[in-house]
Amino acid sequence: MKPNRVQLMSEGDVSKSLFKLGIPMVVSMLVTALYNVVDTYFVGSLGTQQVAAVSVAFPISLIFSGIGLTFGVGAGSYISRLLGKKETQKAHRVASTAMFTSVITAVVIAILVFAALTPVLRFMGATETIMPFAKKYAAVFVISTIFSAINVTAGNLAVSQGASNISLTAMMTGAILNMILDPVFIYGLNLGVQGAAIATLIAQIVTAAIYVRFFAGGKTLVKIGLSYFKPTGEIYGEIVKIGISTLLLQLLQSLSMSLISNAASMYGDEAVAAMGIVLRIVTIGANVVIGYMKGFQPMAGYNYGAKNYSRLQEAIKSCMKWTTGFGVIFTILIFLFASPLLSLFSKDAQVLAIAVPALRANTIMFFTFGLQYTYSTLYLAMGKALVGGILNICRQGIMFVPVILLLPMALGMNGVMCSQAVADVLTSLVTIYFAVRIHRQLKQAL
Repeated sequence: MKPNRVQLMSEGDVSKSLFKLGIPMVVSMLVTALYNVVDTYFVGSLGTQQVAAVSVAFPISLIFSGIGLTFGVGAGSYISRLLGKKETQKAHRVASTAMFTSVITAVVIAILVFAALTPVLRFMGATETIMPFAKKYAAVFVISTIFSAINVTAGNLAVSQGASNISLTAMMTGAILNMILDPVFIYGLNLGVQGAAIATLIAQIVTAAIYVRFFAGGKTLVKIGLSYFKPTGEIYGEIVKIGISTLLLQLLQSLSMSLISNAASMYGDEAVAAMGIVLRIVTIGANVVIGYMKGFQPMAGYNYGAKNYSRLQEAIKSCMKWTTGFGVIFTILIFLFASPLLSLFSKDAQVLAIAVPALRANTIMFFTFGLQYTYSTLYLAMGKALVGGILNICRQGIMFVPVILLLPMALGMNGVMCSQAVADVLTSLVTIYFAVRIHRQLKQAL
């Protein structure tokens, strides 16, 4: 860990330090969201079924991101500790084990998805009219998600040795290339919805090539190679211990999106397309908060470990202020500009009639997202894995799944629209209980 990073966590203005630690990750998270938004934007002109096809296939990518994050975040945390102890050879083995296991796992899962593609897409909300387009898109998109898992793993391994710039460069290059290639393949080569998937595949391959060049360049602290691929139970144990909560969160996000599309499919293709667009836009706001929290996590962990509880409380207060403020502004902007914003993605009047109120309903409680994520991150940073894990999966899992299964039965399509807001209220109540509890403990420790 670089001395200036330690200084940011332990000294000086807390708000400025959090921004310096978090902004690179905010940019990184926004680039990730951009991939999905760009595909939806360019496919929008093709028709409602095509937009819906991209929407129902998208949760597949979250599963592969989860694989990448499990091995990338888990190994990255272990590697950082090993480098601190000067155990470089073991760090090589951990990095190589994580990378090759990530590749093997992604390929196996991709084969399983291909083998059951029709039932998978049906579960994710594809109707009979959406299915032909969803299959065309997914046939290529699933291959791209293998590279996505590789890139997420490689990115985290790069960050673990302080090379966050290469991660940002690789992701930015891929996102920009995807933006350029989308109209070329969709309209120029007249490949339609499959063209969007091909553009994503090429962008992911180029991103992977940048990482390969970086790790093969010989200038990295941690090396990746088959000669270092010596998996052990201890290495996998250390990786999974840290990475499992991230995998669970990604799987729950994939499940929640699938359940939304599935519930919406009862009300037609327009409803599936509308909810798909809404989720893309909400993800942009969520990724800003999540990226900012990536800066809060090391600061919280460092100051808790150093028993600097007053600075930790100051960091919590700053996080709450900035994330809640952003959430309020984001919601106001959505309420003011929902219609013109959604018109960028679809011109179908029926889609917009559902999407406009759905977007407002999905963001009305967004101001609580900062509260939820601050305390789930805090508990994890303090090593309180059980409570941190519960808070982490509360919003998209524990609360959301029963709500999305029950509310549409009572309120129809309005129930689909309001499910996230209801889940946010319930999650916030749980979070407030644990927030009060941790502040009492910190106060007593001062």
